[in-house]
Amino acid sequence: MTSPAVLYTDPAWLITAAGHPDPVLAGIEQQILTGVDLRFGPHDGHRYLHDDSALHAAADGVQVLVVYRCQVTRELLDAAGPGLKAVIRQGVGVDNLNPALLAERRIPAYNIPDYCVGEVSAHTATLALALERRLIPQHQGLTGGTFDIYAGGVPRRLSEHTLGIVGFGRIGRAVARHLGAFYGQTLVFDPYLGADLPAGYGARAVATLHDLLAASDLVTLHCPLDPSTDGMLDVEAFRHMRAGAYLVNAARGRLIDPDALAGALADGRIGGAALDVFSPENPHTDPRWKPVLEHPAVLVTSHRAFLSTEAELSSRRRVAQIARDVLDGRPVTVGRVLPGLR
Repeated sequence: MTSPAVLYTDPAWLITAAGHPDPVLAGIEQQILTGVDLRFGPHDGHRYLHDDSALHAAADGVQVLVVYRCQVTRELLDAAGPGLKAVIRQGVGVDNLNPALLAERRIPAYNIPDYCVGEVSAHTATLALALERRLIPQHQGLTGGTFDIYAGGVPRRLSEHTLGIVGFGRIGRAVARHLGAFYGQTLVFDPYLGADLPAGYGARAVATLHDLLAASDLVTLHCPLDPSTDGMLDVEAFRHMRAGAYLVNAARGRLIDPDALAGALADGRIGGAALDVFSPENPHTDPRWKPVLEHPAVLVTSHRAFLSTEAELSSRRRVAQIARDVLDGRPVTVGRVLPGLR
C-alpha cells in the first residue's frame, strides 16, 4: 500500500546556516508524521521555487500541502490531484492560501492563528517605542562619535498622545494591552466588531479608518490582507494622518502603497515609519521601496515579528499534528479557515 504524502512547499526552518535545505532538520515532522512520504519543495541554492514545474512534480499525488510563503494556485492544486485532503498555512495569515479557490475546489484549509501573538505584539511595541524614543538616531550618533541627547529630536510624552490600532483581532488586542499602557488613549478601527469589545480593553472604537488616522499619533496595522485592505494606506489615507504621526506595520506588506508612503515621508507629512513586512517579501527587489528604506526616519526588520525559538517549534508541531489528524480522518477545529467544508 502506498504511503500518504505530505509536501512542505517552502519551510524556512529546513534551511541550514549555509543557506541550503537539510531534511535532517525535519525531526519534529518525522516524529509526528510516521509512515508518511514527507516531501519538501525544490530549492535552487538561494530560494525555494514557488512557481516551477519541479514544485508541481513534488506535489503529485500528495494528500496534504503545507505552504509558508508559497501561493496556492490552480496549477499547484491540479498537480496535487484529486486525493488532496487539505492545505495548511504554516503561519497566521490566509492571503496566500487563496481561500476562494480552495472553497471552489471544496478543499479544507487551516492556519496557525495564535502561535506568535506574544512575539508580534512585543515586536510591534518595540518598533513603536524605538520610533517614539528616537533610539536609532541616538544609537547611530553615539556609536559614530557624537554624544548629544538631542540627536534625532526630542521625544514626546506618550501619556498625552493617542495610539491607533487598525484591526482588533488577537494581536491587535495584545498590542492594546501592552503598548496602550504608554499612551493617554487608544483608538480602534475594525469594521467587523462592535464598540463593546475595544472598550473591554480600555480602547474606544471609531467609525472609519480616516477617523482613526486623523486622531492618532501612532498608527499600527493588525488587519488581514483581503480585497478591502489591499493598499488601504494610500495617498488619500496619508492625507488624513495627523501631522508628525508614526506608522507601524507588522501585519502584511500590501496594506501600504509604497509610493504613497515614500511621498508622505518625503514631504514630512508623517514623522516616520517602522516596517516588518513588505510586498514583495524582499523590498530590495522592488525599486518603489528604495526611498522608504533610505529615509532616516524609517526603521525596518526582515519579516521576523513572529519569530522566537518557542513560536517556531510550536508552529511546526501544530502543523504536523493537523496534517496527521487530516490523514487519520480526525476532526480539526482550531485554525480551520474554511469551516463549512467537509
